[in-house]
Amino acid sequence: MHPQAVVKKSQFLSCNGDRICRVGTPDRSGRRDQRKRGQAQGLVAFAVKLDGERERQVHELAESRQTGLDETVAAVFVRGSAA
Repeated sequence: MHPQAVVKKSQFLSCNGDRICRVGTPDRSGRRDQRKRGQAQGLVAFAVKLDGERERQVHELAESRQTGLDETVAAVFVRGSAA
């Protein structure tokens, strides 16, 4: 890729271990399928901002429970709202 080349937001740059880089369009089919599965389950995307310590705690909790972040956050929310 030429050093002066402009990469659009819809493109990404990926490099392998040999530092050979290519510009392409990211695969969005996985996210699309994930979104469809979530909608079928009645799930709604809900973004939240956490400080770094809280984020670390959520990741550690998910790891210790061997669950995904979605399930972990939902369980913490349900527990917290019941208190």
